[in-house]
Amino acid sequence: MTVKVFLRAIRIHQWVKNLLLLVPLFTAHRYTEPQYFVPALIAFLSFGCCASSVYLINDLMDVESDRQHERKRFRPIASGEMSPLFAKVTVLVLLMLSTLLSSLISVEYMMVLAGYFIITSAYSFYLKQLVLIDIIVLAMLYTVRVFAGGVATELQVSEWLIGFSLFFFVSLACIKRFSELQNLKRSDRHEAAGRGYVVGDLEQISQFGLSAGCVAVLVFALYITSSEVALIYRWPRVLWFMCPLLLYWISRLWLLAHRGKVHDDPIVFAIRDRTSYVVGMLALGLLMWAA
Repeated sequence: MTVKVFLRAIRIHQWVKNLLLLVPLFTAHRYTEPQYFVPALIAFLSFGCCASSVYLINDLMDVESDRQHERKRFRPIASGEMSPLFAKVTVLVLLMLSTLLSSLISVEYMMVLAGYFIITSAYSFYLKQLVLIDIIVLAMLYTVRVFAGGVATELQVSEWLIGFSLFFFVSLACIKRFSELQNLKRSDRHEAAGRGYVVGDLEQISQFGLSAGCVAVLVFALYITSSEVALIYRWPRVLWFMCPLLLYWISRLWLLAHRGKVHDDPIVFAIRDRTSYVVGMLALGLLMWAA
């Protein structure tokens, strides 16, 4: 087994999701201060190890269904490139590394990470089979990363940020399910194995997801008009330009999803999409200007 296969198995590219732990650092404008940045970096690594262990557990549980999937059949365990025994040993090593790293931060952070592991494991074993509940749980797991970043750095995470994150990630989770159902439709299959969704759910999932994305932008707009924003930003009105940017990015992602051009994981699609980088840079510029 090569290093490349190992990195694919632990889904190292998915670690980009753990950058959400740095969000409280940037929203509080403390990213240049080592006493905040170092714990955030350790939290990023510990979350990465924990998440990778769960990915492997999920692959061990879904090995048979993955072998029937158009793309998942190429995953290292499903394809036979990584043995189940080696995968189990890797899970233990990653969990030990995650525990060790989290112990360098605080007991509170360890509890949040343990909660993440429990919820993610519950998702892998059972919750992913429940229609709509799986989407909400996925959104919660993204949002937990933002909350964990606040706990690790001891920076307060506002209720506005939590609310925005939850609706925003519900939209992305819906795109993930929508894309999977589109793949089923193209292959003339009508039901997602072990998921509980059928191809006929496409339109409903689309409506739920786009609505959640618009609500996320609404939460952000309400935040701009709140009294809290003046405590952090010098020119908060500049943040209004963020709303059309967010609306454009979310709407474009859904449009591309309807055209069948979005990978079943929208985060993976975003990190390979040039337009997403342009929107991200513009958003970062607006945040810096407002501050």
